[in-house]
Amino acid sequence: MSDLEELTQALARNLKRWRGERGFTLDSLAARSGVSRGMIIQIEQARTNPSVGTTVKLADALGVSISTLLDYDRGPQVRIVEPGQTVRIWSSEAGSSTTMLIGTDERGPMELWTWHLVPGEGTESAPHPSGTIEMLHVTAGDLTLVVGDEEFRVPAGAAATFEANLPHAYRNDGTVPMEMTLAVSVPPVSAPVPAPAHAAPPARVAEPRN
Repeated sequence: MSDLEELTQALARNLKRWRGERGFTLDSLAARSGVSRGMIIQIEQARTNPSVGTTVKLADALGVSISTLLDYDRGPQVRIVEPGQTVRIWSSEAGSSTTMLIGTDERGPMELWTWHLVPGEGTESAPHPSGTIEMLHVTAGDLTLVVGDEEFRVPAGAAATFEANLPHAYRNDGTVPMEMTLAVSVPPVSAPVPAPAHAAPPARVAEPRN
């Protein structure tokens, strides 16, 4: 089985597992994530390899890290991720890439990434759940960080942090490759609380007359 096939199977298995643990139906997960019900079914049946954006939306909706969706089998205390076990999430023909180094879900999802962007390339991200914090440290080149409608220059050696509940993007507008380490902390997601079996019907509110 190829690496891609293994990731597809792991994602199918873990998505179904975490959806069950959170108590989400297909429809409720679709509503929370913005991913269609049909796409979720295809993913859980390992019949498709979703985009990075789709995987991020599902992870955010479930309140888990991407690494948890790809492989949740890990030791209780210490987990060592060897260089060959990191997960390349995105890459371009020009040589840019993002790699998930490690993730945890002990107190809400937390992820550690390494980024490599060649000159002229960048990626965009949809808003994450409110309370999501991203922290980054640029180790080479210059990063153009876009949060909402504002742009920020983060040079080599500098660090930045922001709440990622707005659309955001990372670009390399310079002339040399940009390298950075990125940490993402997502607030935990609580399972929906079912209504009591014998709950009284809600009070009826009179509609205003025109």
